[in-house]
Amino acid sequence: MKIMVTGANGFVGRVLCSELVKRGVPVCAALRAEVSSDLACCDVIRISGINSNTEWRDSLQEVTTVVHLAARVHVMHDDAIDPVEEFRKVNVAGTERLARSAAASGVKRLVYVSSIKVNGEATSGETKFTESDVPSPQDPYGISKMEAELALHRVAAETGLEIVIVRPPLVYGAGVKGNFAQILKVLDKGIPLPLASVHNQRSLVYVENLVDALILCATHPVAAGQTYLVSDGEDVSTPALLRQLGAAMGHPARLFSCPPALLRVAGRMIGKSDQIERLLGSLRVNSGKIRCDLNWRPPYTLSGGVKNTGASARRIIKSEQ
Repeated sequence: MKIMVTGANGFVGRVLCSELVKRGVPVCAALRAEVSSDLACCDVIRISGINSNTEWRDSLQEVTTVVHLAARVHVMHDDAIDPVEEFRKVNVAGTERLARSAAASGVKRLVYVSSIKVNGEATSGETKFTESDVPSPQDPYGISKMEAELALHRVAAETGLEIVIVRPPLVYGAGVKGNFAQILKVLDKGIPLPLASVHNQRSLVYVENLVDALILCATHPVAAGQTYLVSDGEDVSTPALLRQLGAAMGHPARLFSCPPALLRVAGRMIGKSDQIERLLGSLRVNSGKIRCDLNWRPPYTLSGGVKNTGASARRIIKSEQ
């Protein structure tokens, strides 16, 4: 077996490649950026970009399985005239091009890392997203991920390429970027946050847990043709998450109460509604299918993953000071 990982230099890709090497699996890392020390034990393939014209043939020699992580992700202050079309160029056309090239090169399976955004942006009450839900993406990124899934199913039907789709919620862990990284910095600085009155529930997935699930999806015969939602299996409120992170960082979270309705109004006024809603709203997933089909169990608990993330953030922040 030889596995090619696209987006190998990314947050998830580095952990995935490292874990595959530890397990003795030959890895081909496909990336655009400079090679990092994390990928020293991998064969490296440089690509200029992912779109409908990418030439994959040479990269796929001897590859049996592809894990496709590379994507156009959320773009802050996107000034594209048609954002959906920009996402489609990479996430839909680029993904389909890779899948058809893989099938033509004799690759057996492609594991596609999609997004829970295909299901939607939020859940309410005791409801949890499942694989059987009617897709309801709400933004260009989510729409492009849904359309990529549909394209992959077409390729599978036409070529016999085995497709496995994985939809993770928010992924966290050492070296996490984006909004989660900003929260860690705020906690480190001891800035008070008006979130003590939030009573939401969110599903997360620790990067090491996601990687373990991806490797199982790449190898388990039952996974072929399936879609799986993955999570740590324990939901957490925003205040509880902040308190756990703060404790791991040695900087107890300083939370005070403010009505969530007022926070939503403030979010609209400053153009941060989406970010505020992620802190206030619920998004829960049911990961029972992958547990049942593949007998998958996350190697780390939520508390273990959060503790490792906080401790790592503390070391990184100290090193930067």
